Amino acid sequence: MNLHQFAETHEVTNQPPALDGANLYRIDLPLQQWMRRFDAGWAESRVDAYGALAGGPLMEAGFLANQNKPVFSSHDRFGHRIDLVEFHPAYHQLMQAAIEAGLTSLPWTDPQAGAHVARASMTYLHSQAEAGSGCPLTMTFACVPALKLQPDIADQWLPKILATRYDPRNVGMQHKAGLTIGMAMTEKQGGTDVRANTTRAYPVGAGGPGQAYELVGHKWFCSAPMCDAFLTLAQTDKGLTCFLLPRHRPDDTRNQFYIQRLKNKLGNLSNASSEVEFRGALAWMIGEEGRGVPTIIEMVAMTRFDCMVGSSSLMRQALTQASHHCAHRTVGGRVLSEQPLMQNVLADLALESEAALALSMRMGRALDHLDDAQEAKFSRLVTAVGKYWICKRAPAMINEAAECMGGAGYVEDSILPRLYREAPVNSTWEGSGNVQCLDVLRALSKEPGVLDALFAELGNGHGDKRLAAHINGLKESFKDTGDIQYRARQLTEDIALGLQAKLLLEAGNQVVSDAFIASRLGGQGGRVYGTLPRGLDVAAIVARSSPQGF
Repeated sequence: MNLHQFAETHEVTNQPPALDGANLYRIDLPLQQWMRRFDAGWAESRVDAYGALAGGPLMEAGFLANQNKPVFSSHDRFGHRIDLVEFHPAYHQLMQAAIEAGLTSLPWTDPQAGAHVARASMTYLHSQAEAGSGCPLTMTFACVPALKLQPDIADQWLPKILATRYDPRNVGMQHKAGLTIGMAMTEKQGGTDVRANTTRAYPVGAGGPGQAYELVGHKWFCSAPMCDAFLTLAQTDKGLTCFLLPRHRPDDTRNQFYIQRLKNKLGNLSNASSEVEFRGALAWMIGEEGRGVPTIIEMVAMTRFDCMVGSSSLMRQALTQASHHCAHRTVGGRVLSEQPLMQNVLADLALESEAALALSMRMGRALDHLDDAQEAKFSRLVTAVGKYWICKRAPAMINEAAECMGGAGYVEDSILPRLYREAPVNSTWEGSGNVQCLDVLRALSKEPGVLDALFAELGNGHGDKRLAAHINGLKESFKDTGDIQYRARQLTEDIALGLQAKLLLEAGNQVVSDAFIASRLGGQGGRVYGTLPRGLDVAAIVARSSPQGF
């Protein structure tokens, strides 16, 4: 008997075609429509080009960057302290593509209606390929409003921060074509409570805004430690103050910035996060002395917006993978996506994904119009609402999407494990859930006009009795302030769901808005995915959010 005839034990069948090389913009109908709805249609060719990059070479680079994590070297072979983090070339490829496309600069260099929306759309595509690089990209983008509070420092740094040039060399800022900016706020004894920070700043000369100081202390979390400079907080005689701390001093010597170790994290593996010490590190005061938190909040507001966009992005890529798999996988002689229970699950995931995108794009529109008082107040509130709700929903949603694919969604050959590990970083970074909910209460109670702006945005229900009842219930909830902190999560959730329902209803796709309102405002919000009520056009919802053309 010739045993070689049995070498091939089976034929590979019933597998979906690869999505390799798909243009992530062209296969995403909801993104196309929401981008146009919020004034970014002028950037469509630009976003389309980035969609091709994200679904092709950047997707491949994302896998490589995660397989080859950054490596920290404290000393060179001669024993000199170097504090160098080295990255795989794929990580540099991701950074270069994003910076050259304007992900760190577009709204600042080309301010116009839809600029923040266009930039958020490209960020949404980039993060589907690889989210780890998003940390330095976000911080570089977000530092601009904070630095502008100190015009003399901004004049020196912003031209290279806003340049669409990626220059990873470990040299001083004066030698570089482009700069990246990081942030170091958290200390081990305080965590979220930055007012408990002990890092101390000592004036080199006269002191005051824009002047040089030397910082002594530690930071428990310093993300992307190879950035060219960091916004950080330190105590002066007048309290917690914001500083810009470069990696190199003006004379090209290393600053007294020491990396202690890289963090061993759940996800976000392609990005280096670190613990650092300042041992007399030279830095310049940004903004008013003793007003460090309000100063750095100018940056944090933008990074929280990117947490919304980033979580929406992870959900979209999980949905893309799950819906594509189910559209081509047959079970029991029937395609999975045509089977009623799977349609219920996929449609529910699609509603979650599109609602997150809608709220993120609406937030982008608000950022494009901060000169409007209503939009500014809306932005102040929804930065915290969206950061809480969208980031909180992502892990469970991605888990469900992976389950749609069975074992194929559990193995590392798939992108789903990486998406799942990545999801918690956005809900933790820049203030965890409770911090965001308390910030919602702070905005509503202490900042005039914010509550009015919320209900002006929500309106009267736009002809839908269910949404109108939800809005009225929300108004009643705010009248009772007795245990409002205890109820802060429920209130924040109700705000988020009301806003998402309103946006979907206004957009005019009745199939989507009716399903969202019926499932989210009908007392079913706490259930698992796949529990949509009867009578919805789930097939149309699935078709709308499935990869177009595949």
